[in-house]
Formats: sequence, structure tokens, C-alpha cells
Amino acid sequence: MGSFLSFPVSKTQDGELSELSQNDACKRQRMLSSYYDENPRLIPALPDEISLQILARLPRIFYLNMKRVCRSWKAAITSHEVYHLRRELGMTEEWLYILTKVEENKLLWHALDPVSRKWQRLPPMPYVLNEGEPKRVFSGLRIWNVVGSSIKIADFIRGLLWRRDASDHTPFCGCAVAAVDGCLYVLGGFSGASMMKSVWKYDPCINSWQEVSSMTIGRAFCKTALLNDKLYVVGGINRGRNGVTPLRSAEVFDPQTGMWTQLPSMPFSKAQMIPTAFLADILKPIATGMASYRGRLCVPQSLYSWPFFFDVGGEIYDPENDSWVEMPTGMGDGWPARQAGTKLSVVVNGELYALDPSSSLDSGDIKRYDHQEDVWKVVIQRVPIHDFTDSESPYLLAGFLGKLHVVTKDDENRVAILQADLQKHKQSSPSTSSAPPANFRPENPVSIVDRETDIWKVIASKNFGTAELVSCQVLAV
Repeated sequence: MGSFLSFPVSKTQDGELSELSQNDACKRQRMLSSYYDENPRLIPALPDEISLQILARLPRIFYLNMKRVCRSWKAAITSHEVYHLRRELGMTEEWLYILTKVEENKLLWHALDPVSRKWQRLPPMPYVLNEGEPKRVFSGLRIWNVVGSSIKIADFIRGLLWRRDASDHTPFCGCAVAAVDGCLYVLGGFSGASMMKSVWKYDPCINSWQEVSSMTIGRAFCKTALLNDKLYVVGGINRGRNGVTPLRSAEVFDPQTGMWTQLPSMPFSKAQMIPTAFLADILKPIATGMASYRGRLCVPQSLYSWPFFFDVGGEIYDPENDSWVEMPTGMGDGWPARQAGTKLSVVVNGELYALDPSSSLDSGDIKRYDHQEDVWKVVIQRVPIHDFTDSESPYLLAGFLGKLHVVTKDDENRVAILQADLQKHKQSSPSTSSAPPANFRPENPVSIVDRETDIWKVIASKNFGTAELVSCQVLAV
């Protein structure tokens, strides 16, 4: 039976058949690869138009691994077509981007997807060491040597305003950050003895940095805000003939044209009311913050004379009239300050919020500006922040997912994102409110910080070691 069903094939013939079979398989594979190289399909048997619709609907946290599937997927995901589709389909996601200062005085960006609570680290930002020298690109943004953990911004500005030689300052110290058109921007700062004009953009679509059009003037410690899809920059300091002096100038960047346009300078009208020339010489007007609120730019201001900052209200820029007007008294005089010379704020659902730290620096109140009554009102008491007297940025404010967030660190150096439910606070009585526990980091990252009012909860946390908070931005991509 076995011989009847068997075919007499010699070893030589068997070897030839095997070799022919392998050759045919390799040939078919080469032909198939050549076909798909010439006619790449994102998903076999589907038109690319439908495949792009599918890719656009997937959560963006998957894109990092999806780029490794094949070259056509990588090309699609790193193009802007998928992201345009996401906007059209209403699939854009808001991610929080946090800038930290780590060991060896480097700045690193970290991105948080608040839905999956996963973190990603951005590629290091290249930079030019000195704008006055031939361009040399380095990896990693090494700045803030001068502004260490024990030195406040006020101390640093004091040295700048009364020193003519700034050649020993670390490059990019005092840069500003902003977000516009789904990209991060890092603007200005120091470079040797000069202030930088350069602007760097991070594009999350291609996950890389690139240099874009420079500002019209070098700036450090300037203030930025987004209004009408354009990036506005005001104030800061620059190096002139008489040393480092504050700036009154302002300019706007249009990401569609890539052009900067100068705006009317801030009048600093209250600074001009100083009674004597002597006081005018020692009191330096400085823009200490900026917020895009109700279609205009609100810029709180201070007069600076070491070791004091004197609040002098502020001014508001109206883009329709292309002019500055004096800020309402209650708004300017009551604007909460994080520390001397730094006034943080965030707009959530059209409302302007700021955090007013307590004198003990281990808590604070959330205040909202009432434009009808021209007054700042406390809406949440005793925010759970800790005593960081040696920290440059003990907390940051962010508005995304339609809610107010506080970015801070606990006593174990974990960066925690606290989300406030303002609707639940409105429903709770002030008499029933109680202070959250001193150590707010829970075992469960979404457990409630304030157990009675259910106002605060930690939506994400991560241990960055000894890294300090610098700034944060929100991108919708």
C-alpha cells in the first residue's frame, strides 16, 4: 500500500523541487513587495480615503506605536491630513504639556493624555547657543542656571536691571512658552550677553522641533497669550545702552503667514505719574502677566524697586481698535500674585481665574474675576498646595476638558494634576467646606482630595524626581 501511494523521487529531484519552491516563494514576495511599494495601501482592500477616516478616529495615544507598523502608516500619521480630519470629525484631544527643569539645568517637556493617564516625553529641543555667533545646534535646552531652586525671579530681575554686563547668564534663561494652532512655541530668553529673538516650534504631528520666524526684538521674561488664533507677546526685558531695561513694546505672530507684526507699545500710564525723576529712575515698570479675556488682552503691571513690587493695575489691548486702555481698578489691584512679579491666570469657559496663595504658602484660594462688579471673588478655599519656599514654580494653572486644573507637587516630589469641579462647589455650602488633607496624593490616582465637597481630584500624577515645574500649556490636536 505504501509503495502504491508513493512516488519514486530521488534525493536530487527532491532537492531541485525544494529549491524551485523556495525560489518561487521569494519571487512572489519580491513581486508583492514591489507592488505595494508602487501602490501602497494604508489598509489592504480599502481606499486610502476610508483608511484615513479610520486612523483619524483612533485615540492619539496609539499613534506612537502605529507609526511603527509600516512606512505608509508612518507617512500618514506624520502628515497633517489625519489631524485636519480629526478637527473636522470633532475628534481632537486636549493634552497637557508640562515643562520641567531637571538635573544639569536642562528643560524637558512631558505630555499627558488625561483620558488614558499616560505620559510621553517630548524630544529634546535644539537651540542656538549665541545668536551673535555662527549657529551651533545642541540637544537639550540648558537654561535657568542662574534661576536655581533657591533664587527667585525677583532676585534675578533685580540683578539684571542694575547690571550692565549680562554675559555670564545662561542661554535661554527667561524664555516664554505659548501654544497656538496645535503647536508649542518657546520664545526668546538670554543668549550670552544678548536677548534672543529666536522662536522654536514643536509640532506634535511630526514630533519634532523647528525654528520659525524670529520676533522683531530680543526679549526675556516676556508675557504671551493667544487671541483670535494669533500669538501675542508683550513686555519683557532687553539689553540696551544703559544695561538691561524693561520693554513696553508688543507684537503679534500669525501662524498662517509666519509673520510678526509690531503693535502699539504699552503706555504704562501709571508709571508716568511718578512724582519725581528720582523715583522714575528707580521704579521700573514691568508687565507681570497676561490673559486673553473677553476678546481682549489683559496685562497686569507692576513698578519694581528691589526688594519690592508695587502693583499699579494694568492695561488692556483691544485688537479691534489697535489701542491700549487702562485696566479696571478692581481687576488690576486685586489680581492675585504667585510671587513678586509673577501673576498667573487661566481662562476656563470664558471665566478668568487665578490662585491667591496663603501667607503660609501651604494652601491658597481660587479667585474668579467678576467683570460686572469689577472684583475678584473667592470660589474655592484652601487649595491643596504645599510649602515650596525654595521652588521657583510651586504650582501652575491650566484649563482643559472644560475644567480648572492646578499642577503642583506633593511632599514626595510627584507632579500631580488636580482637577476642580466648580459646579459641585457651587452646589456645596461654604459652611460645609473643609480643608483637604495635607498629603493629597492618593493610592488611587482618581480618588477625591476633598472628601466632603467632592471638588478636587487627582486625575494623574508622575514622579519626576527633583525636577521643578516651569510652565505648562494645553494643545488640542
